[in-house]
Amino acid sequence: MKKIFLFTVLLFTVSISFAQRNQIIAYIDMEYILENVPEYLEAQNTLDEKVVKWRQKLDKEARFIEVLKTDLANEKAILTKDLIEEKEEEIALKQDELRRLESLYFGPKGDMFLLRKQLVKPIQDQVYNAIQSISARKKYDFVFDKSSELVMLYSNKKYDISDLVLATIDRTRLVDQKNAKKKQASAPKELTDKQKTAIAKKEAVIAKKLSDKEAKQKLAEERRQALLKKRDEKRELLRKKKEALKKKKEDAKKEQEKQENNN
Repeated sequence: MKKIFLFTVLLFTVSISFAQRNQIIAYIDMEYILENVPEYLEAQNTLDEKVVKWRQKLDKEARFIEVLKTDLANEKAILTKDLIEEKEEEIALKQDELRRLESLYFGPKGDMFLLRKQLVKPIQDQVYNAIQSISARKKYDFVFDKSSELVMLYSNKKYDISDLVLATIDRTRLVDQKNAKKKQASAPKELTDKQKTAIAKKEAVIAKKLSDKEAKQKLAEERRQALLKKRDEKRELLRKKKEALKKKKEDAKKEQEKQENNN
């Protein structure tokens, strides 16, 4: 309903403009254009591969948590209150880590958002630049996107400039490639000191991020191992207490039988 209302308002606005002077209108199909831009398909494949890896890692962590929950449910009857609380704390820590990872990968400003922006935005800019160039050359007053939320109740194919946009992008790509080759041919083979310094700084920042990430993971693993060790120690103590109690009962029983035999 909202889309139809917006489209009605737009038509009303255009109708008023028509009363003043003739308007030139065109439209594109953004989905069709992007599907025919090789760089977009490559970017989408790269993004999809990353998403699959992130999902696999999250699924692995989720399965591990389920195993911990199952183990706790099976052992709860023989565990002390302290051991149960430690196991529950370990599960809670793992769940927090899983939520943190999910937010890191798929949050509003997560890795997926940043990677999509890095890969797809330059391609979208190519499309918008081509539309701007064509609109200025052919003096279009309006260019609509057929694949957007705006409902087009009817569209005449002769006003579809999608293929023209693709042709413009192809020409721009060829020009850019030609200029890049010229620049590469005339560029010095060795990096300047400024470039080397910039690269070194960038690598240092990346190395620090990796180091910080590894330190956090190591701290989390050490904490988990400490919890596991403490749990195992309490289990061993409980086992020894049970064995001592059992032995005490057996000794008492033997002593009683011995007294009964003497009597």
